[in-house]
Amino acid sequence: MKRKWLFLLVAALPLLLSGCMLSASVEDLYVLPQLPMEYKDLSAQIDEILADGAEYTSPAAGTNLQSVQLVDLDGDGNEEALAFFRSSSEESPLKIYIFRGKGDTYEQATIINGSGTSINSIQYVDMDGNGIQEILVVWRVSAEVQTMCVYSMADLKPVQLVSSPYSRYSIVDLDEDGVQELLVVHSDESESGATLADYYDWDGRSLLLQSTAKLSMSVAELQWIQTGTLQSGDPAVFVTGRVTGVEETSRAVTDILVYRQPDLTNIVLSSSTGVSSEIFRFLNLQPTDINNDGVTEVPMPAALPGEGGDESYWKIYWRSYDASGTPEHQAITYHNLTDSWYLLVPEEWDGHFTVRQDNTSNTEHATTFYSVSGDRIEDELLTVYTLTGSDRESQAMKNGKTILRRQPTTVYAVRFAPGYDQWRYAIDESSFTERFSAIVTQWNMGEN
Repeated sequence: MKRKWLFLLVAALPLLLSGCMLSASVEDLYVLPQLPMEYKDLSAQIDEILADGAEYTSPAAGTNLQSVQLVDLDGDGNEEALAFFRSSSEESPLKIYIFRGKGDTYEQATIINGSGTSINSIQYVDMDGNGIQEILVVWRVSAEVQTMCVYSMADLKPVQLVSSPYSRYSIVDLDEDGVQELLVVHSDESESGATLADYYDWDGRSLLLQSTAKLSMSVAELQWIQTGTLQSGDPAVFVTGRVTGVEETSRAVTDILVYRQPDLTNIVLSSSTGVSSEIFRFLNLQPTDINNDGVTEVPMPAALPGEGGDESYWKIYWRSYDASGTPEHQAITYHNLTDSWYLLVPEEWDGHFTVRQDNTSNTEHATTFYSVSGDRIEDELLTVYTLTGSDRESQAMKNGKTILRRQPTTVYAVRFAPGYDQWRYAIDESSFTERFSAIVTQWNMGEN
């Protein structure tokens, strides 16, 4: 309920500033309802800040995007209010005002000052498990330069624990001691083109730089940084970049970072080349637990058989890693990223199938699987249909099709070709359906 009132407060600020008054008259039935007293007091304080020449500057990325946010920073059950401003005339123009709730009012508790042009992102995390949230802020200094800072908030008094150049960061318990550490990826200011990962761990109440590891790609080539798991169950951070080679073919380069006290180690970094050994064709696929075994796998595309000048299609080998960085095959998939689905391919199919796509229709895409002998395409096996027209439900049940999955605007169906069940590697319809998955888009307002 308090968050609902805060939303109404932010929406109502233009009315408050223009002198509009709330009343119960018939003429004003469509005016916003009376706000709780504590928010009227907060609004008045915000008005004063704005009247002094400040302007709102909401965080640009991440999940916390509002210009006024409610967060229980100190764990007392009462939410503090944080408001984000820019005062261009001041030496440190970026301001995060923190207001403490006190009875029916709010009072200003502190201000966090930052330099730069805007606030890129803010995150609240109780990293050390003491019940008090740390504040992680990325200040945008210029179009190319950002600084990442971590503040402890004991007694709502900000103390800066970390200030680092920044491209991406991850919060992760790499040493499995029950508290969260910080991994910051940035360019090496002393070595042109190099990218480093700094590992910060807790030493008492301080967050200190413990170790640094070299990465294989430039900051500009970074795509994803994510926490995952090795075959041993140990945590790891998977960093993936997209690198364009001399032939203008994009390659996915994956580094895998683990903590071996006292060092952060890139377990797939080649001692002979100085870069990762895990370099494959880039198909916009992230490392993931593709087979739901609790271990993270990295995608390794391989071309499917084709004839002559046929368009290239790809199967994906997924590999997990032991603590030394040695890969082990786990699964095969065929991914249709255009139509947002994938198939967990039976192992016995490998080397005996290929696919062709027909996307000529706007409302019906077809992906047909064929048997192969060597590079020669032989018999049609089955076709997966992606149906998006207004009549998709009825189309999904015509001409021998069977529905596989329903999505809000899409129906997926399969039709098995006559004679499919005579193929020596055929699986039944139920098994095929279990292996079929729709790819659900995960909305992301920005990255750490």
